[in-house]
Amino acid sequence: MQVPQQLRVSQGPDDAIRVIAAAVIRDGDRILVWHDHNPATGEVVAVPLAGGIEFGETGEQAIRRELKEEIGSGSKSVRYLGLLEDIFEWAGRKRHELFLIYDVELTDRALYAADEVEVTESDGSTYLADWRSLTDFVASTRLVPDGLIDLIVASRT
Repeated sequence: MQVPQQLRVSQGPDDAIRVIAAAVIRDGDRILVWHDHNPATGEVVAVPLAGGIEFGETGEQAIRRELKEEIGSGSKSVRYLGLLEDIFEWAGRKRHELFLIYDVELTDRALYAADEVEVTESDGSTYLADWRSLTDFVASTRLVPDGLIDLIVASRT
C-alpha cells in the first residue's frame, strides 16, 4: 500500500465506548476509505467514512448527517449491514468502539468519478479519502474495524 502524503491520526475518548456510524460507499468492486496512521507502531490502515452518533440520533440519521457535513453529499439510499465491536490500542491508548455499518449510495454521482474525495471535519481540518479495490484488503492493506471486509463480502451475495 502506498502511504498517503498527508498522515492523519484519529483520536478517541479516554475510558469510554464510542458509538460510530460508518458508511460502506461502493463503486463496483471499490469502496471509499481514508487512511489512519498509528504513530506508536507506524501502521497505516484503511477506514470507511464514519462519525459519532449524537444523543437522540439514529445511526442512519448520523451517517446521513456526517456525509453531508464531511463530503457535501446527500445519501440516496442507506441500508443497515450490521454491528462490529472493536477493542484495540491506537496511538498508545486503549480504544473501544461500536460501529453501526451502513451500505450507502451517494446522491452526488461526481464523487464516484473522482480519484480522491476531500473530507472536511467540523473543526475545518481536511484530509483525503480514495477509492480502494476490495482485493487490496485481502492481499495487503488492513481494513478496519476488524470484520468489516467479511461483512461487505457477505452483503454482496
